[in-house]
Amino acid sequence: MNMPVIRSRIQVREIDLHDANEFARIDAWILAHEDSTPFHRPQWQMAIERATGQQAVCFVAENALGEISGVLPMHLVHSPIFGRALVSSGFAVGGGILSESPTATRRLAEAAWDFAERHSCPTVELRGGDFPAGKYATGWQIKRGAHANFARKLTEDDEAELLAIPRKQRAEVRKGLKNEMTIETGSSARDIDWHYAIYSESVRNLGTPVFPKALMAETIAAFGEDADILTVLSDGKPVASVLSLYHKGIVMPYWGGGIWDARRLRANDVMYYSLMNHAREKGCHSFDFGRSKVDSGAYFFKKNWGFEPEPLSYAVRTADGSEPRDVNPNSPKYRAQIAVWQKLPLSIANRIGPWIAKGIG
Repeated sequence: MNMPVIRSRIQVREIDLHDANEFARIDAWILAHEDSTPFHRPQWQMAIERATGQQAVCFVAENALGEISGVLPMHLVHSPIFGRALVSSGFAVGGGILSESPTATRRLAEAAWDFAERHSCPTVELRGGDFPAGKYATGWQIKRGAHANFARKLTEDDEAELLAIPRKQRAEVRKGLKNEMTIETGSSARDIDWHYAIYSESVRNLGTPVFPKALMAETIAAFGEDADILTVLSDGKPVASVLSLYHKGIVMPYWGGGIWDARRLRANDVMYYSLMNHAREKGCHSFDFGRSKVDSGAYFFKKNWGFEPEPLSYAVRTADGSEPRDVNPNSPKYRAQIAVWQKLPLSIANRIGPWIAKGIG
């Protein structure tokens, strides 16, 4: 008779992800949740912590019987340039609260804010997931419409995949295929070296600091078969590369780029088409192109591939008297820095960049 009352008593505690039993229990619950992403998994949390030094924090909501009813994975990000923030999840385009009830959502949000106050952290960012509602949303700013996600189902074979791409973009892929580039996939040290060399050059050309190489290496190590690298080579030289995550039948190309010559070769076009085919062979049913800022170049690039934008929502809470943290590379205040960064020699950018980027979160 009293069971429903007992089960409804939700309590939140911080768990230790270094405990193998807790790690496995949380990961199993996350994998079973229909709204989970790779960025909710403890593998992501610990890879970030090991690679950047930003502390992984994980809150779990449980009823009186000890059954999980919600999880909130976070990183306590500190930067002398960008300040402190408690983020879910760090270095991710997703995360936030995974919950089975409004009560669990509220308690997890309260726990995050209490933790932030105890650690002199003026900002909490929830990158998706469930948000506190009604009177419990006080203090939270919900941001909608600034970013969109792009995802669609994969087709039944390579030819159908090509035909699913809109005509103009399909023509670019065909031009690239005529260049007879080769494709390599794997997760070895060689694959990581190829990927990082290309990725670091690509983001330098965009004017943004590169993440530490350890971030890619730790992600590959943590996710095992659920992550790999696909690299496009022209005459034996790597020209484009992407590190992808695999989650419940969905492939997500996450860190990717190409050198200057990749545009002439259409190597990026070949890369994403090849990844679609590779992912299908791995048993995937969907392709998640990830988020982009609305009306940005990446936004229109993904639309050109036939993906429809799905608006995203984020929640931010900032301490009274504090300004929200701004790490958006498209922010007007960073234009001058971006212009300078684009002109830096790659060796210098790669030496300084990781120290800056590991504080972005």
